[in-house]
Amino acid sequence: MLTVDGRSHLPKSHSAADQYATMDSYKQINGALQQQHHRHMWIITGPAGCGKSSVAEYLAKELSIPYVEGDDYHSASNKEKMAHNIPLTDNDRWDWLIALREAAVSRLSRSASSATKAHDGVVVTCSALKRKYRDVIRIAAYNDHGVAVHFIYLRADEEVLLKRVQARKGHYMKNTMVHSQMEILEEPDEEEQGRDVLEVDCAPALTQVQMMVVATVREALADDV
Repeated sequence: MLTVDGRSHLPKSHSAADQYATMDSYKQINGALQQQHHRHMWIITGPAGCGKSSVAEYLAKELSIPYVEGDDYHSASNKEKMAHNIPLTDNDRWDWLIALREAAVSRLSRSASSATKAHDGVVVTCSALKRKYRDVIRIAAYNDHGVAVHFIYLRADEEVLLKRVQARKGHYMKNTMVHSQMEILEEPDEEEQGRDVLEVDCAPALTQVQMMVVATVREALADDV
């Protein structure tokens, strides 16, 4: 059984997703978009260099909803490891994923003034490299059927990502981390993409990617009546 904070119950493989693998059961847990208005978590995902922060900031501004930067919730030890080109392990990530999920949920809490807003939601950056990491975030919808979780996967080849990271100045994420992240990346499969993952090619210019993401999100929101 999955719980919000129970570390021992964190998904070890695909167990969280397996509990609601079909579209019907997913809709029951993540919220049937056509049945009621939901609060939406837009998780901008992908490896280093895909443009998560730039895209997320733009999307949040366009929708006038809060933005949660995933990197802010990494522990100092995690940042230190990444700065020294040491890949994070699963154990390094669990507390980060839980803290990030709960921070996002807290920004979704409705007030009386926001209860009738057209787009109650929050935009979050999170690499979410493995399916089991995405499953940790999905628990937000499992615990509250009024929440709909969506992953916007920014996809690009390693060469494109490496060039972008090399061009960064003063960021703790080093270019060698691109390769290590690509090595462990589990791209969303057809089953995930049929449920809650929307893929956007992030190889084009940033402004084009930002517009594609906004269009993709608005199309999804149009179904939430």
